[in-house]
Amino acid sequence: MNTAAMKKGRGPRRSGITPYIMILPAYAVYLLFVLVPVFAGLAFSFTNYDFYKKMDFVGLKNYIDLAHDAEFVRSVFNTLYYAFFTIIPTLAIGVVLAVLVNKGIRGTKVFRTCMYVPNVGSMVALSMIWLWIFDPTVGFMNQIVTALGLPAQQWLFNEATAMPCLIIMGIWRSAGYNMVISLAGLQSIPNDLYEAARIDGAGELKQFFAITLPMLRPTTFFLLVTGCINSFMVFEQVNIMTNGGPLNSTTTIVHQIYKSAFLNFKAGYGSAMAMILLAMTIVFTLLNFRFANKDNGTDVN
Repeated sequence: MNTAAMKKGRGPRRSGITPYIMILPAYAVYLLFVLVPVFAGLAFSFTNYDFYKKMDFVGLKNYIDLAHDAEFVRSVFNTLYYAFFTIIPTLAIGVVLAVLVNKGIRGTKVFRTCMYVPNVGSMVALSMIWLWIFDPTVGFMNQIVTALGLPAQQWLFNEATAMPCLIIMGIWRSAGYNMVISLAGLQSIPNDLYEAARIDGAGELKQFFAITLPMLRPTTFFLLVTGCINSFMVFEQVNIMTNGGPLNSTTTIVHQIYKSAFLNFKAGYGSAMAMILLAMTIVFTLLNFRFANKDNGTDVN
């Protein structure tokens, strides 16, 4: 390199710009497809935008109307209900399956693959499969029920059973993913901890609660945050299997956004719903950071 250029500092400045140029495409994509839509949605939420010529400023009217919209309030409750009863069982099942797979039992590779396949499958295809399973006439669930001598059920057409059916599907789809992530966390735990616990006389159950669960806390925190976000975004199976029914018992926030914006052409109203969903996601993520992301403990005494 030219000595004069080095003295003037041109060389170091050129090399210092290179990393920023390398990450520019990623930030440009994030800006274009994340930040811009978020701020655009925020702006639309204060208007009566309808995808056409109408875009009058209405202030907080959309948000005030949402507070009195019984269908939207029901969708918020349904979303939280679905999230709670999907996330907690999925976390527990994922950890238990990961512990079993981690023991090195023969055939675990095939089992692990089979459990993970639903997570990468198309939600539309999976929804069609479960739509057949819960079919009231030829469905697999009613075949089992009638074989046990019980009456057949209208699974997806009954207000009491429709949401539990969607929850069962959600658990089935996510359990394999949680198992794989939990397994990675298990394999990062030092074996010395278990050896020391065995020397102290701790059994497998004691080791699980005193070592495995505390050491899996960072992994559990990650799955908890991603599980909350994914559960809040549930839409495809609702739209395909129940369309929010019966009597809005399975409608969710995203389903309401879709109906308002793309079926009723009330994009401003739908944008207000989207902003509330964004606020809920941020709040629950911050709560997870506050209460779930704590230091590990390995006390076996």
